Formats: sequence, structure tokens, C-alpha cells
Amino acid sequence: MSEDGSHMQIGQVAQRTELSIRTVRHYDDVGLVTPSARSAGGFRLYTEADVERLLVIRRMKPLDFTLAEMKQLLESLDTLVDADATEDDLSSAAAFVRECHTKAEESCRTLRRQLAYAEELTEVLSARGAATRSE
Repeated sequence: MSEDGSHMQIGQVAQRTELSIRTVRHYDDVGLVTPSARSAGGFRLYTEADVERLLVIRRMKPLDFTLAEMKQLLESLDTLVDADATEDDLSSAAAFVRECHTKAEESCRTLRRQLAYAEELTEVLSARGAATRSE
């Protein structure tokens, strides 16, 4: 729910999550995040919990998680807070969350290395550009 306790429309959600309206609709169409309600006119209405789910997806997308992995992670996170979940369900959910955590850590290492390379290249090019200008 928004700050005033009401549902948010898709434009507000897109702005808060920095996702396009088209992307938010796509995630609904593929069953990742279904809006919590619909207006009398049929417009999608979202809660704060829906926004949090979209933010999880937004964080996963650039790390090359598949839609299936995104869906499974969201389901696993739901299972971990479900008072009616069985021990087997909790164990499976926790294992998948750990797997995703490991994958995210590996992505962080790769991205840090790529960033270091990009910064090195920027310094080299900057130095070469400055040397060329001073000649």
C-alpha cells in the first residue's frame, strides 16, 4: 500500500521500482507478480508487498537469473514465512535461497572484476588523452 494506505496504480509502481510499465505488466502476465487487486475499471492495483516482490525481481534481472529462478525464489521466500509450511517445504525453500545467494555472490565478484577493468581502461584512456593534448 502506498503511504496513505491505499493501493498503488501501475504508474506509481513503475516509478517506485524504476521498471517500465510494460515490464511490470509482463511480470504479471508471466505470473511473477500478480497485482493484489483490480479497480472497478479493471486497472491493476498494487500493495507495498507487491512492490517489494518487484524489487526482488529487479535485483535478480541484471544478475542473469532466469524467470523460472525468479519465480522459484519468490515462492521460496513466501514459504519461509508461511506458518503452515512443512519441514520439507521449509528445507527446500531455504536450500534454494542459499543457492540464489551463492549465485548473487558470484555475480558480485564478476561485476567487481569487470568494474576494475573498466576503471583501469578509463585511466589509461584519460592519461593517453591528456598526453595527446599536451603535445
